[in-house]
Amino acid sequence: MNSDISLPSERENRFYQGATASLVANALQAVNFLGDRFLRKLPHSLSAIEDLYRHAMDSAFSATETFLVTGAPHASAYYPRDFAWFYPDILDPETIMDAQDAVRRARLLDKSVRLLLEAVRAGVVTTTIVPAGRGRYLGVNYFSPPSDTLLGILAGLQQMISADQRAPSYLAMSQCAHAGRLLLAEYGDDLRRAVLKLASELEPFDHDGARYLLCDARGPRSAATDTRAERRRFVTNACVYTTFTWSMQLGVVGENELKRLLGRDLAQYKKDLLHLFGGDGYIRHSLDGPKGPPASVVALDFVSVHRGFWDLNDASERALFAVTADLIIAEPRFRIPSTFHFLVSADNPRNKMIHKIAAPAYQGRSSWPTFNVEFADRMLDYDEFSASDTYRSCAQGILKDIRTATELHGGYPELISEQGLKYRTWAYQGAVAHSWFPRFLSVWRRAYGSPLLKWDD
Repeated sequence: MNSDISLPSERENRFYQGATASLVANALQAVNFLGDRFLRKLPHSLSAIEDLYRHAMDSAFSATETFLVTGAPHASAYYPRDFAWFYPDILDPETIMDAQDAVRRARLLDKSVRLLLEAVRAGVVTTTIVPAGRGRYLGVNYFSPPSDTLLGILAGLQQMISADQRAPSYLAMSQCAHAGRLLLAEYGDDLRRAVLKLASELEPFDHDGARYLLCDARGPRSAATDTRAERRRFVTNACVYTTFTWSMQLGVVGENELKRLLGRDLAQYKKDLLHLFGGDGYIRHSLDGPKGPPASVVALDFVSVHRGFWDLNDASERALFAVTADLIIAEPRFRIPSTFHFLVSADNPRNKMIHKIAAPAYQGRSSWPTFNVEFADRMLDYDEFSASDTYRSCAQGILKDIRTATELHGGYPELISEQGLKYRTWAYQGAVAHSWFPRFLSVWRRAYGSPLLKWDD
């Protein structure tokens, strides 16, 4: 929609987007980020991993929250993509401390997904939703239209619906699963229209005599690494493919509906993407710009999302993943010295002007623990399906160093500088990412074969 809109939902929430809404949202966010920069409270004195985790869970899933968020300074806005990228495992029973914790998580996830579905019904499918008073929300795109907002919403729904499928199960989990099924039934038609609209927006891209479909052929599309200004990125298009597959799994759209719009089935669509971005034997991050040495044109976010693009049961995908992973592991510029903290990329990317000034390495030469956790998890997938221990020690090293950084900095860090410190600039101080912590515990359990933290019965 190109003009300001205001559509009520059954819950009396109103969603606005357009030029005026964006102006107000930007002003609110500027005040929030500056306030965090100059008024942030001193950190607490906790350092033991169990104490840090309990504090994080009490903060992330507080009964006073209306939406699941990362943490300051992001806490005043809602990022739909995060449900796929940063907290796909918040209902993992091994990360839940007790029945009360389970209730708080289930309730907040329900409230969060419900609000996002209301926004979809109102036609507001944006990268960010900014609260603007009681029951009023502004949809705004940072910094281009999204490739993964619907992906996040589907991930939240998936997590709700499958909440009672893992033991041990709390009563809150079965209630959450029931609520998720009701939401899917209520908003399924709205999701279907949004997913088909996304499919209709794909554009042809001609390369080496073949025609492909990309979501960002002519202009950038936002994903979790949304400050990067490149077009024709692997990660954005992998997100779109995963959106289609998850929407089919949930029964939101039919395969034939998508095939008519795409002119090919999903298997061929994925094969095309792997050929386009992996034609040199590794996954090139972007086709936008000059081609350089392999280590300069790959990026850590190629690992995509949990149970998303990659199928490492497929030998050809496994080989492509391994070559890309090995390029990152072998390149010293990709790593904080003497650690297993891998940077997003070996060089800082082309940025929007605001990021060149305020946070130039934000999604370049900085280390995001959450991307490293996903890197470790894909490595474990590789080992599982290849019946090997090729990457287990590296995955364990990644997780061990994230634990060390969490204890050192007094909280689970959003990102770490290439010097191994909290990433800070004159304008920005990284968040303590409370809600990202459970995903780390889930992958730790997989890597080491035993949980990092144990809870009393």
